[in-house]
Amino acid sequence: MTTPGARRRTPAPPREDVLATAMAMIAERGLEKLTMAALGREVGMSSGHLLYYFHSKDELLLRTLEWSEGRLGAERGRLLTRTTSARERLDAYVDLYVPDGHRDPHWTLWLEVWNRSQNADDDARDRQAAIEGAWHRDLVALLAEGVSRGEFRSVDPDRFAARLRALLDGFSIQVAIGLRGTDRAQVMRHVREFLDDSLVHWS
Repeated sequence: MTTPGARRRTPAPPREDVLATAMAMIAERGLEKLTMAALGREVGMSSGHLLYYFHSKDELLLRTLEWSEGRLGAERGRLLTRTTSARERLDAYVDLYVPDGHRDPHWTLWLEVWNRSQNADDDARDRQAAIEGAWHRDLVALLAEGVSRGEFRSVDPDRFAARLRALLDGFSIQVAIGLRGTDRAQVMRHVREFLDDSLVHWS
């Protein structure tokens, strides 16, 4: 029985709900508006309570990125297991990789985590590397399949994947920050031309 005047303790929302709310706030208001206090108001928790769960804003951002990457990883898995050509699945991979446009929330968050990683500890760096590694391994497997089927030139899948992802990262940053003269459609054309020239056109 609750004594008169005693407060009922409100249960904390599931951690995934907090991360989903953080991502939604980034999408709607921008990363600069995502503070512990603002997030706490959205989910009905104090900023101190959030700090108890996440210890720091850096950890909150990394956890949110991992949550977002988990969703992207599931989508990537569905795309890459389609019964279509390797080139069609490669185009789908690129489409998923490149930001939707200026201030794409996932890329906005990714860039912030990258920026903060200069002072990150080994655990945080390992977790970031795990995210990168998942994208890389899926791309290497897809390229190897395309080569083995004769759809692609005989390239080294690991080396080609590293170069392609560097190209995608460079273009994606330009799209995410809204660099003048660069838009998503233009980037997708550049990447398709690069893939045609590097993987498909035979000399």
